[in-house]
Amino acid sequence: MKKFVFTLILIIAALIVASAFKPANNPSEFDLASFSELPVQVGGRIKPLDSVARNTLLVLAARQKVITPKGVTLSPIEWFMDLTMRPEMADTYRVFKIEFPDDLGIAGLAQKGQRHYAFNDLLPHFDEILRLYKEINPEPKKRSPYEQQIADLNDGLTLYHRVMHSLHPVGTPERLDRLVDEYQSYISSIEPGLVALRQQQAGEDYDAELLSRFIQFGDDYLKLSKTAYLRVVPPIAPVDPLDDWKNIGLELLDVMRGDNLSPYVTSYASLTMAYRLDQPEMFNQTVEELRQRFIGEFPNDIDRVHFERVFNQAQPFYLSMQLYVLIFLTVCISWLRWPKPLAKAAFWVLMLAFTIHTLGLISRMYIQERYGVFVTNLYSSAVFVGWGAVLLGVILEKFYKNGVGAAMASLVGFCTLIIAHHLSMSGDTLEMMRAVLDSNFWLATHVTVITFGYSAMFFAGALALIFTVLGLFSKHFSKESAKSIVSMVYGITCFATLFSLVGTILGGIWADQSWGRFWGWDPKENGALMIVIMGAIVLHARWGGIVKERGLMALAICGSIVTVWSWFGTNLLGVGLHAYGFTSSGFWWTIGFAASQIFFICLLNLPWRYWRSPFGVDKNRRERKALLTAAQEGEKA
Repeated sequence: MKKFVFTLILIIAALIVASAFKPANNPSEFDLASFSELPVQVGGRIKPLDSVARNTLLVLAARQKVITPKGVTLSPIEWFMDLTMRPEMADTYRVFKIEFPDDLGIAGLAQKGQRHYAFNDLLPHFDEILRLYKEINPEPKKRSPYEQQIADLNDGLTLYHRVMHSLHPVGTPERLDRLVDEYQSYISSIEPGLVALRQQQAGEDYDAELLSRFIQFGDDYLKLSKTAYLRVVPPIAPVDPLDDWKNIGLELLDVMRGDNLSPYVTSYASLTMAYRLDQPEMFNQTVEELRQRFIGEFPNDIDRVHFERVFNQAQPFYLSMQLYVLIFLTVCISWLRWPKPLAKAAFWVLMLAFTIHTLGLISRMYIQERYGVFVTNLYSSAVFVGWGAVLLGVILEKFYKNGVGAAMASLVGFCTLIIAHHLSMSGDTLEMMRAVLDSNFWLATHVTVITFGYSAMFFAGALALIFTVLGLFSKHFSKESAKSIVSMVYGITCFATLFSLVGTILGGIWADQSWGRFWGWDPKENGALMIVIMGAIVLHARWGGIVKERGLMALAICGSIVTVWSWFGTNLLGVGLHAYGFTSSGFWWTIGFAASQIFFICLLNLPWRYWRSPFGVDKNRRERKALLTAAQEGEKA
């Protein structure tokens, strides 16, 4: 039986990992994989269309799938193809998430139990949405939840419209069916159109119909140059592949100056027509031509684009989240039954999850071309905090082999990846860095070191939580178990204090180089100092005998509160030189976290008679004996 449960846990873990490589649910004759790898430029970096589709869908719908009115589930790239090539179909898909539609006050919009709406559902209410948007506070950081919901809806509609027209001009479905002919007609009309324009300006006779058609082309492409979200036309090699990418509207306008029309423009037109006319053979051939053209011009970049698409599909952090849940459940069961085989299985699954988590971090470095840099924004800091906590958990589990390290590693790893998932809703998590932060050296030293400090403080706090829960409710929590957790918390707090101190000093040196001052009492700087002071309080209180087991645990939990304030809460202020990750939705989560930690501190201070563990019973017995002895001595006196 023991061998069976060990094998069962490993099989479940293997099935979770294998799920990342399962084939698409909707096989198609169209070469979706190759199309999803086509490179475009947006947000200052080259990325595959797959990333654009996923990020856009996350912003609009807060999920990476679309369910059609017929009940068919579409992948992000399938939805993107419909949006850009068959917009009349995409307009019927419910992709706009409105959390509280009743609160918007738009008559006829809210549908019972409905949180996702289609473009066509919102179309009759455009004027009202625009009116409400004009009335909200123009300062994003000062908006109420209602105003923020209005702003998100308006911004979502704008993004939807811009992405829709990234591959073709604004127009009717009939126009999309003859894009190649339109471009040829446009090119042939340029020279006579310019002649007619000069004749008109000179007061001479001119072809009014020809000039009108030429001006219409110019107006349409000018609008397209301001609307198109993606830059799909790369510069002519050999140049830096990041330089001078253009959207289709800009490329069409440049043809008026005598430039040749880029073959990328006509190829995307052919793709649109082939997809609309259901011609997969022509579609796939055109995709391969586009891909080979980019490989020929920028051979050093195609591998990274391909890798990012594979990375998106594998979703390593989502896999790690699932494995962390499996680990936590396995450890909990091991405390009730089959401790040795389940603890062993949990450790090996933890190693697997940690490896996948690590590969995810390394993959992000490769995609961003920032080797040795783990943290570049708030999203990656959440991923790295979890990774650091899991690393500590692996080390502790290797030494103590009691399941506590694995349980806390999986718990902190899961929670931080959940935080990262919600932070990803704002868009591309591989964005370009702000200029003041764009330093690989300091990102690899100050940011990495201080984030390790965050990981350690959170992990110490998590161990204190498990001490509280096991101490109050577990009949297997002995004095030896309590002593081992106390040793873990003490050791990890030493580690956290050291890393927080070094990281804060390195941050001051970076600030001196960037802003000309070592310290400026910025909220983020104050938060970092608070972590160092909190760590010092914990250690000195323990050294001086001011606190014992429960007191140390309470201080460790306080350390988690201070750390979440420094890491996340200071961004909510929206002020200071370090406020790069402002998000209003994080306020209540921060308050909720602090309240939950205070609740555990209250549990810690319950009288010993409420503790059901052998450790608590022993403490209660000693306390009663001490009181009885004191009473007897008092009577004698």
